[in-house]
Amino acid sequence: MSVAPHLHLPPPDRLLSSRTGWTRAHWEATADRLLDALVPYATPGLAQYRLPGRGSWSGVVSDGLEGFARSFLLAACRIAGAGGAADPALVERYAAGLAAGTDPASGEAWPRLTDCSQQMVEAASVAVALHETRPWIWDRLDARVQERVVDWFSGFVGGRTWDNNWRLFQVVSEQFLASVGAPYSRSDIESNLDRIEDWYVGDGWYTDGDGRNFDYYIGWAMHLYPLLWSRMAGADDGGRTEVYRQRLGRFLEDYQHFFGADGAPVHQGRSLTYRFAALAPVWMGALADCTPLAPGLTRRLASGTMRHFVERGVPDERGLLTLGWYDTFLPSTQPYSGPASPYWASKGFLGLLLPADHAVWTARELPLPVEETDRYTALPAPGWLLHGTRDDGIVRLVNHGSDHNPPYDGAADPAEGTADPHYAGFAFSTATAPEAAPHAVSRSIDGHLALVAPDGTPSRRRRIHPLRCADRVAASWYAARLPGDERAYRIETTSVLHGPWEIRVHRVEAPEGAVVREGGHAVAHAQSPFAVSGPDWALARTADGLSSALIALHGWDGGAEGAAVARDVQSNAYGPHSAVPYLRSRPHPGGRSVHVSLVALSRDTVHPEALRDAVRVRAGADSVVLTFLDGTTVEV
Repeated sequence: MSVAPHLHLPPPDRLLSSRTGWTRAHWEATADRLLDALVPYATPGLAQYRLPGRGSWSGVVSDGLEGFARSFLLAACRIAGAGGAADPALVERYAAGLAAGTDPASGEAWPRLTDCSQQMVEAASVAVALHETRPWIWDRLDARVQERVVDWFSGFVGGRTWDNNWRLFQVVSEQFLASVGAPYSRSDIESNLDRIEDWYVGDGWYTDGDGRNFDYYIGWAMHLYPLLWSRMAGADDGGRTEVYRQRLGRFLEDYQHFFGADGAPVHQGRSLTYRFAALAPVWMGALADCTPLAPGLTRRLASGTMRHFVERGVPDERGLLTLGWYDTFLPSTQPYSGPASPYWASKGFLGLLLPADHAVWTARELPLPVEETDRYTALPAPGWLLHGTRDDGIVRLVNHGSDHNPPYDGAADPAEGTADPHYAGFAFSTATAPEAAPHAVSRSIDGHLALVAPDGTPSRRRRIHPLRCADRVAASWYAARLPGDERAYRIETTSVLHGPWEIRVHRVEAPEGAVVREGGHAVAHAQSPFAVSGPDWALARTADGLSSALIALHGWDGGAEGAAVARDVQSNAYGPHSAVPYLRSRPHPGGRSVHVSLVALSRDTVHPEALRDAVRVRAGADSVVLTFLDGTTVEV
């Protein structure tokens, strides 16, 4: 693989950056390529960037505004970071776009800000970019253009947003109005900042709106915008800034463990097409001087992630960010995403706002935590276990808490909700993605314990009910439903981490005739993965040596067809060919049963037959005792 197949970068600096080779110059070169590549897609007045690709549900004009606003955020990092040496052409390009976008007679004017409109999202990016570039753009705009910009932003005042991270778009946009002496609503700002207090769940974690909505929005929205707001508000922050700084600092203590040794973030949640926007809270920790990470670790983490995507063809040969993860992959996107949506990745460049002589840019790189030792991190707030292994650099996320569904009041149907594959799975990782194409989602094999009806319909893990998350153990249950059966069957799962493995203990309620089926991690590659199975184990391995295995330890007794590998194509963000090892039971006699399995994901060679002997299982009426080869015992 080329070091950077679609970019011309400076030579690596192995003295300053022994692990990535990247310096600030690499970041600047990447930003410049991304910005230059947009020019051919600009409208004549430069107010919109209408990029190729699938349109969003908001329409072409909104998508064009999105192209301007999100790339303006990137341009702002580049302009402000360069100070007096900012590229005049870049400054003029976005100044001209502001003039045309707010001119109703230009033929490319931006849509007005109306309640809950997509324009609200984009306005926040424009507001932040205008604040950060004020000496170079806002202060030099013609007074009539300034008036038109203020008039456009005024649509926020008294307006209604969606009751989630969108509230923060109103906060920063109206604070920008305040900063330029324009009319604004202080109560809008205060009420929205008060509202996010309802979503703070401790240990640095928010949920994005009511419910258990834990994903990267916590970092690139819930933590980011309050501190961007504080940069605008200054001393007039009502004492909130210090609270936000403390929370972000606590969040980063754990967040550093979400990144693999190769720079990949854990692949979980929605809007993953924003890619390295996952770095936004890391940079904000340095900008707000509240990070627990040493400067050399901050840069190593950020540069490792940016290099990870660059090495895999991001941006593409045109210099564009596409709707996908590495290349275009629409099943991992949402209907609200248009061709310019990936440019929220601009948040990943916030580090350029730090001066070139800041320690983050001058300190020698330090290793990531997963590069030094195996890591086990319990996150009770979202209900997650993080599990990183030093030998292969993979980080796995075991999910017993985030389902992206409305809050459960205890009276509603416990099985209600959606089963988004980017939330519903038991396990995610830095090396794998869930099977996300509609036909694969309907089969619902990977990362799931399902009851399968006689007609082949699997139950879905829609709402996750957390039970426990501490040390190396987490547990939850979900209510399984099958077609034609009004009863909800309780599936309770406990995950135990030991060494490089996850052991899952399932307590299953099932109707007579249903089959219990469990799937491991889906692995994907450009070439079809190798697959092999035995009586009580199955393994899939990619051409580059990533192995996913699932081993039956107790209660399966699936017979000759009890273990196999399911293959698919065009279903996985990591490659066109994918494979999932899975286990199947015989038809259930009805009632309760216990099933125990070992889940392995590794770049080491995996020997499933040997792993059957790695754990001794003793199942009783009320508990399961796991005994490992090193003598460790865990009672579930």
